Amino acid sequence: MATGPRYRVPFRRRREGRTDYRHRAALIKSGMPRAVVRKSNRHVRVQFIGFTDKGDVVLASAVSTELEKMGWTGSGKSTPGAYLTGLLAGKRAADKGVEEAVLDIGLREPTKGAVVFAALKGILDAGIEIPHGEDVIPSDERLTGKHMREGTAAMFEGAKSKIGGAGNG
Repeated sequence: MATGPRYRVPFRRRREGRTDYRHRAALIKSGMPRAVVRKSNRHVRVQFIGFTDKGDVVLASAVSTELEKMGWTGSGKSTPGAYLTGLLAGKRAADKGVEEAVLDIGLREPTKGAVVFAALKGILDAGIEIPHGEDVIPSDERLTGKHMREGTAAMFEGAKSKIGGAGNG
């Protein structure tokens, strides 16, 4: 490790590999709220975050655990679960007056058809404008859960219809 009077220790979150500050600064300079999508081992979290002088402010959010109230008993980290979480967060953000945002997927590698892009599709279907490429969004069969076990597509449609009317839920 470098030592000496001119050596500067990187920020803690940079050392831990949790934040790319150059990418974050570019997203903040856009002046639009960030649509932050994070996937864990079991769940997906979608937040709309605005930047102020005093720090970040969460404008709206949704976690895949909230989908159980809507009738979704499938996996929270699956493609349909991520879509429904994005749709729920997008409806809540639209109710708060958010019309456009930029997508922030953190340190995730942008892979075509990934779960984070299923959440993006849910946000787009909620009426929020986000710049994106159409080729990265998963197919409709994967979004609705037709590739999963029998009954998942019907459960998906039921949960989607409940989210359609439940903005601030």
